[in-house]
Amino acid sequence: MNNNFGVIMAGGIGSRFWPMSQESMPKQFLDVLGTGKTLIQMTTDRLKRIAPADQIYVMTNADYADLVHEQTGLPYEQILTEPMRKNTAPCIAYAAHKIHALNQNANLIVAPSDHLILNEENFVEIIQTAIRTAQKDRIVTLGIKPSRPDTGYGYIHFDGSNDTTLGTVKEVIKFTEKPNHDMAVKFVSSGDYYWNSGIFIWKASTVINALQQFKPEIDQLFCTKGNDYNTADEQAFVNAAFEASESISIDYAVLEPSDNISVVLADFGWSDLGTWGSLYTHLKQDEHGNAVIGDQVHLFESKNCIVNVPNGKKVVLQGLDDYIVVEANNTIMVIRKIDEQKIKDYSAIADGNG
Repeated sequence: MNNNFGVIMAGGIGSRFWPMSQESMPKQFLDVLGTGKTLIQMTTDRLKRIAPADQIYVMTNADYADLVHEQTGLPYEQILTEPMRKNTAPCIAYAAHKIHALNQNANLIVAPSDHLILNEENFVEIIQTAIRTAQKDRIVTLGIKPSRPDTGYGYIHFDGSNDTTLGTVKEVIKFTEKPNHDMAVKFVSSGDYYWNSGIFIWKASTVINALQQFKPEIDQLFCTKGNDYNTADEQAFVNAAFEASESISIDYAVLEPSDNISVVLADFGWSDLGTWGSLYTHLKQDEHGNAVIGDQVHLFESKNCIVNVPNGKKVVLQGLDDYIVVEANNTIMVIRKIDEQKIKDYSAIADGNG
């Protein structure tokens, strides 16, 4: 484990989880499952099974540094802040160069802070397989066996003509970001497309080499000319690098043009919890398919709904089918599940930003 470093991505604002997730308190800092732990706390605990606690770093917006410290207990030295949101490629360039300066043999396990993983034993085994694969200078991602033709996920195409046992390593043929419904149906039925989990494993040197090849301008910004990393000069150096960097995801910057990508086929009870609908599938449901968080909710002639309201708030609902009902932050939202992709637009209008 001495060469393993966890990198938790925690800078997003979770706009599709509105009104519970707000820019001042995004979903990674919320107990959305009602378990007594926030999503970032669950992620940190999970990575401690793979990397030493003092080798787990959190990438986040500067505004959230205190929240990360309070919820994870990690020291501020392990909380890496970006002064502005520039997507994931600059963040990963920062983490890779900083950690490489500490350990040239570092393996990076890059994980979003807001994902749900139910089977952590399987997760740890899959990560170990991914780390072994990454030693061959491979970029490794975890592919999740799709359960439905979801258009909200990216898809990984691999050769499925032979062994597709879970835990098998496959060479990636192509990434496809968020296909339309008809294409997603074809992908799922083919058997050789898995969801892109957004969890990546690589050596720090491997991703630095990829950045040098495909995005040299970003790599140069975060490649210190002196000894800025792990010194008092680090934050000023990093702030200037973010200011000058383009905003681009690591998927577009590195993954799409690379030809040394492997995928480990996995199924460990994963969800990105990107939407209320994805949360619904992981909550206990009553005999009518209703999932309820809140101890004073009364449902009549209603089915297949998700309701999330504060404890002690008395709510009576009648005649709803496939609806999302949420009260949080002095806001009530009632919307059809089928229209949940519109929440981001609706919230912008409601908040006066649309």
